[in-house]
Amino acid sequence: MDAGQLILWAVVFVLTVILELATAQIVSIWFAAGALAAFIASFFLPFEAQLIIFVLVSVLFLVATRPLLNKMKKSVIITDIKNEIGSQALVIEDISEKNKTGRARLNGVDWNARTIDGSCVNAGEPVIVRDITGTTLIIEKVAVFDDPDAEMDIWSKYNK
Repeated sequence: MDAGQLILWAVVFVLTVILELATAQIVSIWFAAGALAAFIASFFLPFEAQLIIFVLVSVLFLVATRPLLNKMKKSVIITDIKNEIGSQALVIEDISEKNKTGRARLNGVDWNARTIDGSCVNAGEPVIVRDITGTTLIIEKVAVFDDPDAEMDIWSKYNK
């Protein structure tokens, strides 16, 4: 048992755990498991065997858990943004289908915007969200707000 090897594997373990805790995704947990196995092996085996154990345990842990993690990640629903269809928004940059430009503000968030019928809409006009495709609102121009207080709400969000 060499104290230097114990310290080496302890440091590798601590650093990989810190890295894992500092990231939002699982990136180094496999190496932490390998370092822990190598740390235990350092009490009984030479350094070359410890290194092989570190690599084998890390790779085996990765191969065994990665498919499970990918399956869990795919089943997560991130947003219910489609619930905003039918909501009122405010055009904050002229919408021109010809130039493929335009932005609208929906609940305080700025979005790319296109009209459902290809028409142009000027900044400051109220619209209704008819669909959402990626980061683009598909909108329809409206002449009047359904709710008299909604216009005040829209303008207050516009001025944020």
